[in-house]
Amino acid sequence: MDDNDKIMTLEEVAEYLRVKPQTIYTWSQEKKIPAAKLGKEWRYKKSMIDRWFLESMDEKFRDYYRE
Repeated sequence: MDDNDKIMTLEEVAEYLRVKPQTIYTWSQEKKIPAAKLGKEWRYKKSMIDRWFLESMDEKFRDYYRE
């Protein structure tokens, strides 16, 4: 499995982005971060988190992150 295909838990995303799990939970509920709710659990696809992060980057820095 390619690392970009990885499905992450809320806690893994929080650690990856270096924020508190409560922040990821709030963003998920407010639809500010791409997420899927499976039952009572939130799940995230790493490639979508990476894309969301780059799109959230201040426009003046986006040229540094061309793929």
